Amino acid sequence: MNKITLRNTLIPLFTLAFICFMYFGPITRTPFENIIISIIIIIANYIEYKGKPFSMLGFKREKFNAKNLLVYAPLVALGLFIFYVFAVVPGIEILTGVTIDYSSMSQLKGNLGNTIIWLLIVWVTAGFGEEIIFRGYLMRQFVKFFGDSKISLAINILIICGFFGYMHMQQGITGQLVVVIIGALLSIIFYIRKYDLWFLIMIHGFFNTLGILSFYFGLA
Repeated sequence: MNKITLRNTLIPLFTLAFICFMYFGPITRTPFENIIISIIIIIANYIEYKGKPFSMLGFKREKFNAKNLLVYAPLVALGLFIFYVFAVVPGIEILTGVTIDYSSMSQLKGNLGNTIIWLLIVWVTAGFGEEIIFRGYLMRQFVKFFGDSKISLAINILIICGFFGYMHMQQGITGQLVVVIIGALLSIIFYIRKYDLWFLIMIHGFFNTLGILSFYFGLA
């Protein structure tokens, strides 16, 4: 583990405080808050790591290739989506006795214009935004301070994914628990892939794309 200095302790604390303010402060939440937070994170990393904001988040140049991003990532996303549809959602609905309310997505059925807009939004705010915030920054900062032993990793995933699930409170308790499970799986993949954030962004983006297209075609 790298030596922890005052510089790389205070900057993450201020950044975390900003993240909490954006999520829990007296301002109205918007779909673009993740973009704002991501920009602040990049600036914070630029200051903390002296001009290397992206590599420390997990943007690895050697991993940025068509095979990883356009073959392996979509296949993993497809497998994750199948597991989500046929195992995670039904299992959590049985556990809580509450079904996930998808009524807000009914506007997408057969509406190509709305579907395209939603796809753009989720790729930017969820695919890029959430992965930069929760995996690239928060998870990596935890590893910086506490390492990535099995115990540390388990605590890391529990805390970060609990936070990740809480931020999806609009989906109700069932939706939140589902998000926690999917977030935990994404975090494990991130660890297995040696913190390759490009791969996680593409998985998240393709996963959400499958979900939105299922609403468009009336399959959900």
